[in-house]
Amino acid sequence: MKKLLLAAAAMLIAAPAVAHEIWVEHDGKGPARIYLGEPNEAVPAQGDPEFPKLQKPQLVGSTGALTRRANHIEAAIPGTGDVRVRDDAVFAPWQAGDAKQGAIFYARAGRSETSHKLDLELVPVAANSDQFTLFFRGKPLADAKLSIITPDRWQKSFTTDAAGRITVPQLGAGRYLVSASHTETAPAKLSGQDVASVMHISTLTFVR
Repeated sequence: MKKLLLAAAAMLIAAPAVAHEIWVEHDGKGPARIYLGEPNEAVPAQGDPEFPKLQKPQLVGSTGALTRRANHIEAAIPGTGDVRVRDDAVFAPWQAGDAKQGAIFYARAGRSETSHKLDLELVPVAANSDQFTLFFRGKPLADAKLSIITPDRWQKSFTTDAAGRITVPQLGAGRYLVSASHTETAPAKLSGQDVASVMHISTLTFVR
């Protein structure tokens, strides 16, 4: 029993802070702001303790200069379209049982576009709709668990329906954040290491 407890503790130590997510905030009037942390909590002025691990997030579908600030990374995005980010190097692969597992983070800000460009992405069924489809590699993902954080930091879990859809309830004005994750059991290479499975973690933010 003692050996089992020690092994479990070692796995917890090796795994990344899976509660952490990348998200983007963008009001369409200035630069986008890319964060790493726990979105249900206020971002510390000096950044989340894990923020230094966010080194080179990749903009997807847009270009812009990245500038590091105290608690976020600014992306000078031209125009008012949706902003997408991908990063597969935040946490190094970790041991999960007999094999290694890695994580890829995705983030999107805005709900004006009905197309998807990320491997795991929440997409509005119509521009500025409250109903979204969760896509994984271009296909709707049914029965997937999601978490919604409202402007007053109320948080609740939901599940996509058979068509991979979910409706975000209207609970006040401000920023909404929806997060989803999906574990893919397939060989891959992350940070130069072979992994047996990948955790895909995606967020969507929009303002009502």
